[in-house]
Amino acid sequence: MAGHAYSLAATMPDTTPAPRDLSAYSAAGFDRGASCLKEALWILVRWCFFDTSLPWPSALRCALLSLFGAGVGRGVVIRGKVNVTFPWRLRLGDNVWIGEEVHILSLADVVIEDSVCISQRVFLCTGSHEYTKATFDLITKPITVRAGAWVAAQAFIGPGVEIGAGSVVGAGSVVMENVAAGKLVRGNPAVVVKDLGVSR
Repeated sequence: MAGHAYSLAATMPDTTPAPRDLSAYSAAGFDRGASCLKEALWILVRWCFFDTSLPWPSALRCALLSLFGAGVGRGVVIRGKVNVTFPWRLRLGDNVWIGEEVHILSLADVVIEDSVCISQRVFLCTGSHEYTKATFDLITKPITVRAGAWVAAQAFIGPGVEIGAGSVVGAGSVVMENVAAGKLVRGNPAVVVKDLGVSR
């Protein structure tokens, strides 16, 4: 019997991913969305005014984001140590709160609608890699957080995810799939634990 099982396994197709060869990786096809000079200037501005605990006014940080192509609404609050990769791919609605040490990896568009709270150390991650390919190809997908949602501290929001209007993502959650409107999700992977009954 053991020999029979072994022979069946031997005939099954090999689904093991190819060994990763990072020397073959190339991001040459990735469009950064701005010139090297603009990106370099943004890195300098980010270092001086965003990646710091100095209490620069939110109005100044919003103006700088707008200067580099972000869409920024009224009443936006941006705390210290916020890291935005490419501001020209960021859209913030009115009365958005961005907490300390939030990381917005905006390799693709990130849209945060009105009255959204993004709490401390949240990671909005629009990029990943094709792990089944030896070349580890870059994958980018946009993230959208709809009006009135709250993403609590240290949550991870993955590429391509939409958080529905009025929904809450619990602290430390890992969200890799869309969240419908008016839901409380929690955990890793995040699952719906409560219907908040929010209608938009």
